[in-house]
Amino acid sequence: MNAASEKSPLHIAVLMGGWANEREVSLMSGGGVADALEASGHRVTRIDMDRNVAARIAEAEPDVVFNALHGVPGEDGSVQGMLDLMGIAYTHSSLATSVIAIDKELTKQALVPKGIPMPGGRIVQSSELFERDPMPRPYVLKPVNEGSSVGVAIVTEDSDVGQPISADAPGPWQQFDQLLAEPFIAGREMTTAVIDHADGPRALGVTELVIENGFYDYEHKYTEGRTQHICPAQIPDNIARLCEEYALKAHKVLGCRGTSRTDFRWDESQGEDGLFVLETNTQPGMTPLSLVPEQARHAGIGYGELVELIVMEAIRVHGLTKRERAANG
Repeated sequence: MNAASEKSPLHIAVLMGGWANEREVSLMSGGGVADALEASGHRVTRIDMDRNVAARIAEAEPDVVFNALHGVPGEDGSVQGMLDLMGIAYTHSSLATSVIAIDKELTKQALVPKGIPMPGGRIVQSSELFERDPMPRPYVLKPVNEGSSVGVAIVTEDSDVGQPISADAPGPWQQFDQLLAEPFIAGREMTTAVIDHADGPRALGVTELVIENGFYDYEHKYTEGRTQHICPAQIPDNIARLCEEYALKAHKVLGCRGTSRTDFRWDESQGEDGLFVLETNTQPGMTPLSLVPEQARHAGIGYGELVELIVMEAIRVHGLTKRERAANG
């Protein structure tokens, strides 16, 4: 944070909640962030986003907005565009980055040409699935524009969905008209967080996610005891370095700001060739079970300091706060 903002507390609006599938997680993230900011001496206005959010932010007149929303419209560029038009500084990534990163197909188009390996696949109409499989089983189906593994399904030979998939079988094909179909990558689930510092982005390490049954879906992410986090991951040094390298590169190529988290699958039987990036999350969770705060702790960065670093980056990117501009004439 610049010298002016270090001398006096900021007024920070924490934007959370909303109406996305991840509302409850966003409320937990936002509550933790707000508590940490208040503990650091900042003035905090908590805003549970509704359709009047622009008027509520304008009335609050914050120096900066901490965007603790997850999913649409807080993570897809909509809120970012609104805040850009209002001329208010905000945390995390810009409009353009948010639009690309939440769209899994656009993310591939940005990252794969830069040498970042991702699974192949294609967009399919859900109605196609009721006629034939889009690729040999096993394969993964996921919404194109959702976060937190919302609506992800793994279709295997013994899946209880029929062959082809029955329109009556529970799954994302009942919720979304289009889905991304990808080959299933066998192996281990891992993730790497990146945080922006004054001297540039820094990868915080690698966490392995061990799930007894199923995969790292929404329920496993946010239900205590459903997933074991091994941090740092017990993996070969070259794989750990590659995870950090790919996560940093994705952060830079996509233009992420503040923090990001890149998820991987690794088929250890294939060595380095078995490591694939699944996605990059531009607004990772900040709940007690969230991976970015956990990795930050292992890197010697406490939760309060992590929140401050994210705010610092917002001030650095967007410039002086309104209060500071007024004070400087």
